[in-house]
Amino acid sequence: QVQLVESGGGSVQAGGSLRLSCAASGSIFSINAMGWYRQAPGKQRELVAGAPSEGNTHYADSMKGRFTISRDNAKNTVYLQMNSLKPEDTAVYYCYTQSYGVTYWGQGTQVTVSS
Repeated sequence: QVQLVESGGGSVQAGGSLRLSCAASGSIFSINAMGWYRQAPGKQRELVAGAPSEGNTHYADSMKGRFTISRDNAKNTVYLQMNSLKPEDTAVYYCYTQSYGVTYWGQGTQVTVSS
């Protein structure tokens, strides 16, 4: 089992920045990919960014150039730096990780961007 705890959400005005963090604990030796999804009210959950254990990071098109994902494997933590935030970025952001083919999710952290 893997547990994920997110932090860093909040409210910000358009054009502002936030940094999300997600720390993994439990069976962390088996962690593979880590990343972020988000879900806005009335919409499906969508990929924001992913960071595999090896290889390149990837982003949804609408986040490229504004969001940056990074991992600190020593701390079993993944970060999401979000710049130039827009009202349409308002959503609950969920951290995920994969271990032995199982996807684990964090509890979600609210990001609200006002115009």
